[in-house]
Order: sequence, then C-alpha cells, then structure tokens
Amino acid sequence: MVKPHPLIYFNLDEFACPCCGSGAQLMNKDFVYKLDSARGTANIPFVITSGWRCPVHNLRVGGGIDSAHLQGLAADIEVKDSLDRWKILRALMLEGFTRIGIGPDFIHVDDDDRKPQRVAWLYTMKNGT
Repeated sequence: MVKPHPLIYFNLDEFACPCCGSGAQLMNKDFVYKLDSARGTANIPFVITSGWRCPVHNLRVGGGIDSAHLQGLAADIEVKDSLDRWKILRALMLEGFTRIGIGPDFIHVDDDDRKPQRVAWLYTMKNGT
C-alpha cells in the first residue's frame, strides 16, 4: 500500500470517464498517489486520456470485461514523442508499476493484482491505420 499524501500534480477530475464525466471518485486512491509520485519522478506532465471508464465507454473503446479501468486501477497517459515515452516508462518502473502497455501515442499503466505482473505489452493500430 502506498503511503497517502496530498496529490501534487493531479486533480482527481482528470480521471473521470471521457464519455460521461463520471467515476473520478471511484479511482483507487493508492493507484492515483503512486501515479502522482511517478509524475514527479518523470518531471514532465502526465496528460490522462483515460482513467476510470463507465461500462459503455469501456465497451466502445474495446476494453475487456475485466478491464482495470472499470476498477479505477488504470490510466492511459498521452505520449508526444520518444523522449517523453522514455521518461514516463522510466518513472513508472521506478515507482513500482509492473503492468505497462505501450501504444503509438499513449502508455497504459495499471495496478491490477488479479492479472499477471512484471509484464509490458504493445498496442498495435487496427486495420493498418
């Protein structure tokens, strides 16, 4: 369990569902504090493109029925370039995250202990686009 502290870099509203604006309060507090610490370690902004997801939005974006986003245990972070990708990945690992997905323009991180640990995966573009 991460020792709670006041959020320094994030406003909890940044984790609300992108489609309906709800659920920010459903984010796991330990996860958010740990991500806040990683943001400080990276020393660059973390733009959250997806935090908590309602079931409708999760289905719409192709999330699994056991998605960590539905549990408030995941976030997708926008990535602008390879240097930012490296800084974010490094910070996430230094702060103890062990589940990381890498997409072309985002990084997924979660703390879902129901799933395999010490894993990293790639998201590929669908239909070659």
